[in-house]
Amino acid sequence: MMHLRRIIVKDFKNILSADIAFSSKINCICGDNGEGKTNLLDAVYYLSMTKSFLSSNDRYTYNYAADEAVLHGDYMDGDTALDIAVAVRRDGSKTVRRNGKSCRRISEHIGTVPVVMTAPSDTSLIHDPGEERRRFLNMMISQMDREYLQSVISYNRLLKQRNSLLKQEVVQDLLLDTVTERMYGFSEYIYRARAEAVERLAAEASTYYNMISGGKESVSIGYRSDLSGGVQARDVFAASSRKDRIMGYTTAGVQRDDLELTMDGYPIRRCSSQGQQKSFLIALKMAQYAVMRGVSPVRPILLFDDLFDKLDAGRVASLIKMVVEGDFGQIFITDTDEERLRGIVGDITDQGRFYNVKGGVVTERGV
Repeated sequence: MMHLRRIIVKDFKNILSADIAFSSKINCICGDNGEGKTNLLDAVYYLSMTKSFLSSNDRYTYNYAADEAVLHGDYMDGDTALDIAVAVRRDGSKTVRRNGKSCRRISEHIGTVPVVMTAPSDTSLIHDPGEERRRFLNMMISQMDREYLQSVISYNRLLKQRNSLLKQEVVQDLLLDTVTERMYGFSEYIYRARAEAVERLAAEASTYYNMISGGKESVSIGYRSDLSGGVQARDVFAASSRKDRIMGYTTAGVQRDDLELTMDGYPIRRCSSQGQQKSFLIALKMAQYAVMRGVSPVRPILLFDDLFDKLDAGRVASLIKMVVEGDFGQIFITDTDEERLRGIVGDITDQGRFYNVKGGVVTERGV
């Protein structure tokens, strides 16, 4: 089982310095709001994804008085030790080292230590534009399929070039056609990977939602794409060519893909209660775990930020019991109430470790 044995943090957000050993099973990080417990969870996420879960901009990563943030993770994968170090600097540079060797491309590291994180900001998956749902798909699939990640990177680079050409006063037809043709293969790979992932995600999310809600409602996840129904990327771009020239940007393609989230056939964002939405988001992340676990021998690390914000104490207890006793790996949970969390975890397992965070200072509180 892959797990994080120890993390060393330097100048990461408000955590100036920390050296923490973790349990291989469940780790409970407690503290008042704004003290840094979410930042510690985000540091664990950053070691896996080389970016923050909370912000896509690295300038919010290092402490304002420092020139760089450094994270160092000591992992065990079965009997094999794995050392990961990530440094991000004020000048925008970033380095990733595995067992002392630099990764030639940061993207090579994604998927080495799979991770699933749930946080209060997950509500953006329901209420925000499709960009957030595509980001969720990209984060999930990239950890399972490195060719997918490279396809997304290449497609986005070509999309930027194509849009730049379309904005020119006189469009260079030959160059535009060349860039467009190079997008075909990447488009179709991205579409196929997303379609397959969403099919598996939908089935798992339905199962987990029934477990959490008691089967009171049914949920479904659909995938909407310009390439649906066997349409070829070549035909998609050809059909939108004239409109693209008028609008000055690419109006069709996988950059417009979206997920359709429904409950009893109606859009979740419009026709469900806050409690139902919270239950759905937990089910979605548990489904993400199941899908990733299904294609990899490595169990993802589970990160639950402010779980009590989403579920009542009874459902939180049931969820923790399920992940501790089931086919899950290492778990991290944050909460503002240490006594409440100790009561729940203590009834389930003696493998929990507790930490308090105050003003960015992390103190272990024992089992």
